[in-house]
Amino acid sequence: MNAIVEINDLTKQYGQKKALDAITFKVKEGGCFGLLGPNGAGKSTLMKLLTGILSPDSGGMTIMGMDARNNRNAIISKTGYVPQEITLFETLSARRNLVFFGEMYGMKGEPLKRKIEEVLQQVGLADRAKDAVGTFSGGMKRRINIAASLLHDPKLLILDEPTVGIDPQSRNHIFEMIMALKKKGMTILYSTHYMEEVEALCEDIAIMDNGRVIAEGSLNGVLEAHAAKAIYLESDDVTVPPVLEGIAKASAKGRGWMLESSDPLALMGRLVQYFQSKGIHVRSLEMMTPSLESVFLKLTGSSLRDE
Repeated sequence: MNAIVEINDLTKQYGQKKALDAITFKVKEGGCFGLLGPNGAGKSTLMKLLTGILSPDSGGMTIMGMDARNNRNAIISKTGYVPQEITLFETLSARRNLVFFGEMYGMKGEPLKRKIEEVLQQVGLADRAKDAVGTFSGGMKRRINIAASLLHDPKLLILDEPTVGIDPQSRNHIFEMIMALKKKGMTILYSTHYMEEVEALCEDIAIMDNGRVIAEGSLNGVLEAHAAKAIYLESDDVTVPPVLEGIAKASAKGRGWMLESSDPLALMGRLVQYFQSKGIHVRSLEMMTPSLESVFLKLTGSSLRDE
């Protein structure tokens, strides 16, 4: 599959701080690509570089087969961008806001009117089209922001933290909308620090921290390469972890123990035999599903920061 975005050794510095430090990765055409990392990792800076708001200090970007430095207007005309900050006119209605953004894209007349009604339906706010945006919840405002980015039928949609601080209903609606857009063939670059969102929506990912890409590839590939394979054990009779062949590392977790192993299935069998022979009652013994949380912890030595 062709790459719709190619980033090569991209660097951006603010004073002495490197917001992006020679990052390199590709986004395949179609589907949803997750850009995961804590606040301050450099995700928003990258979004602004991709949309031409900022220019890189060094490195290059190719977007839709065009060099980003020399084809900014052509790229913008085929790209939808939803910034982390809500950018709407509070005193105007949802429809009037969309008229403004549509005209910014060069749209007008009946084609714009039809498209506004279509995107209002997409974001589930057709019944609030005449209401002032200032009366909307935070989640509804974000949905109108997304609607504005879809007016010109972009080939690439860039979403920067689209679910921060919103209600569950709006979050679910955004998820459903992304699924529908993927089915239509749109490419979505989805930036977030919520790991569960990436696991639910994305096929490919890049994990960023401190301005660098520390892992990238398919979601399953990253999990397979970096996630710890482990068994969770919980028993009132087990006050210290058992010493058995196949346990690479044991650590306390909640009311039990996390037992890491290169072959957790074989270890599971040994544990069952061991507990049966000792007459030990086990409350829980289960294979742990690899998670991005465990990958991030392994790669950075800390949990994902939300600050």
